[in-house]
Order: sequence, then C-alpha cells, then structure tokens
Amino acid sequence: MKINATLPEKGRDLRLDLFRGVANWAIYLDHIPNNVVNWITTRNYGFSDAADLFVFISGYTASFVYARMMLERGFVVGATRLTKRVWQLYVAHVVLFVIYIASISYLALRFGDSELVNEFNVVGLVDNATETLRQGLFLKFKPVNLDVLPLYIVLMGLFPPVLWLMLRQPNWTMVAAIVLWLASRQTGWNLPAYPTGTWYFNPFAWQVLFVFGSWCALGGAQKSRALVMHPATLWFCIAYMILALVMTMAGTFPDVGAMFPKWLYSTFNPNDKTNLAPYRFLHFVVLVILVIRFVPKEWPGLEWKVFDPLVVCGQQSLAVFCVGVFLSFVAHFLLSVSSGSLLAQIFVSVAGIAIMTAVAYYISWSKRQDKPLPKTPVPKAA
Repeated sequence: MKINATLPEKGRDLRLDLFRGVANWAIYLDHIPNNVVNWITTRNYGFSDAADLFVFISGYTASFVYARMMLERGFVVGATRLTKRVWQLYVAHVVLFVIYIASISYLALRFGDSELVNEFNVVGLVDNATETLRQGLFLKFKPVNLDVLPLYIVLMGLFPPVLWLMLRQPNWTMVAAIVLWLASRQTGWNLPAYPTGTWYFNPFAWQVLFVFGSWCALGGAQKSRALVMHPATLWFCIAYMILALVMTMAGTFPDVGAMFPKWLYSTFNPNDKTNLAPYRFLHFVVLVILVIRFVPKEWPGLEWKVFDPLVVCGQQSLAVFCVGVFLSFVAHFLLSVSSGSLLAQIFVSVAGIAIMTAVAYYISWSKRQDKPLPKTPVPKAA
C-alpha cells in the first residue's frame, strides 16, 4: 500500500519538549486542591487542560519517533520498539503505584487520618488488599491522580496497527478515530474500573486526541496550513477562546453562571472530561491552530534560557510526571495538616516544581555521562 503520510523532519522539535514540560508542571499544580497557584494553569480559562496537552503530545511524539523506524525496518521492528516503550511505562506505573499507596497508607496510620484512604480512593487496600493490588496491576484499580499513565499505556499498547494505518491512510485513520470517539459517547463504551465504575479517562474517547497528535505529526498540520493561516480561522479561534473563557468562569462562579440562560450554561457545564466533550476537543484544536500560527518550529524564543527548565522537564517527561504525581500527594497532605495558608500554598507549589526540575536536570546530566567521551587524537611521532 502506498505511503500517503508526510514524515516529520529529522531533528528535535523544542516545541514538544516545552509544552510537555508545561503539561507536567500544570498537572502537578492541578492535582493540589485548595491551591491558589493552580489558577495559573489553563484549565481555569478554557475547556481543555494539561491532560489534553499531555495525550496529544504523546501521540505526536510516538509518531515522530517510531514512524520512520516502522517504514525503514518494517512493522515488526516498529511494533516491538513501541512495545518496549509500553513496558517502560508499565514498570513506571507499577513503581509509582506501590510508592503512592504505601505512602498514603503509612501517613494515614501514622497520623490517625482515616479519611486519607477514602480521599485518595485506596480504602480497598484495607478491606481486600490482595485483590485490590491485583486489580492495580491490571490497571483497573487506580488511586486518585493515577489515571493519566494507565490511559497512556493503553493508547501506546494499541498504537502499532494505528500507526501502520496512519502512514498509509492518515485522513481515513483520523476519521475512524473520530467515529470511535463519537460512538463511545453515544453508547457509553468505557473500560471497567475496580471496585466499581469505569475509567475516569475513557480510552475510547481520549484516543481521538492521541490519534490527532499522530495525524498532525505525519503531515496533517502541514497539509492544513492554508486553512490554519486563513484570517477567518484566526477570528473563529479568538471568538471560541472567549466563549470558552466565559463559560468556564460561569461554571466556576455561580453568580456569573446565573447571568446566562440555563440552556447555554448547561451545554458547557459541567465540563465532560471523562468522555471528552466535543466542545473540549474543539477548544484544544483551536489551541493547536494558534500555536502553529504564532509559535513556529524555528521560533528563536524556544532557545531562550528562561524556557530551559520547562524544556528539560519535557525531555525527561516520564520521570518528571511520576515525581510530580507523588509530590502532588505530598503537597496536598502538607496543606491539610498545616494552616493551608497562602504562603504554604505558594511554598509547596514552588518547591514541588523545583524538585521536578532538579530531577529532570539530574537525569539529563546522568544520561550524558553514559555517552563515551570523544577520543583525543594521538599526536603523530616526529
């Protein structure tokens, strides 16, 4: 079958690292409740948030890294490399899962805080520890804030055939992803969770963002450039961003919400995150269009030193994400046992981001040490 996708240019796209770093920092801040600092994140000003960005970039990066390998070395090699990445993600999830629940259980016992296990959805460990742990290994049991990584694992695990199709029929593959997303919303398709309920991030719905990232990476964004750069598109994006801002504020502040007709308010509130509401997906598409227009790959600002911490955090995304999820629990606990003052909120927010950044810089430094030193030429004898 003919290859109809456009392979991305070789070389690192710093935009991916920058925005993945932004997503990791925002996810950390958003996971800390009653924290004034998380008002700087995008979830407060529109329908989509850092989770959407994380999934989109994951799909974009997976295609960026593995598409050429699958074409040059065959489907089997590409699929096995993707499977290796899935295994790395799964191991990271298991390690984080064990540390997370152990920490919650220890602190609940140490401080006599029985509500802590309920708040973080680990009460099953008290009632039926063996089965709860087993279900955790199957990704069906997830404590609070541990939902994104299992979603990533499932999407990456199913990506080899999707990538094969995307390389040959990118537009039809994107259409199929949209159909599956809309069908899951209509039928209620979702994966079961343990002990009850379904996945917070419905994989049948959220796959559309992952596939959209792949489609953009493999020529979709480039082929749509005329539409993206059209003046009418920019005005539509501005209008939709204003609508998203107003409706998000209406959902946050009851007095603002009361100013609008009930039918308009209820269309956007509550924000359906589990099944990825259409207005949420469209909001993210609008953000992608604005980035393409105003932050090109060759933008000199990507080299500014002020962005270095974000870029490095994006380059070491998996480790930084796992550290951030754990630190968000620590920050939440510290705020709950302290005064929870404004100063305390700022302190745990800044300290957590500083630790995540330090981890990213250390891993980057460590990887450089593993590379062999350049050979020093031996001077020729006279």
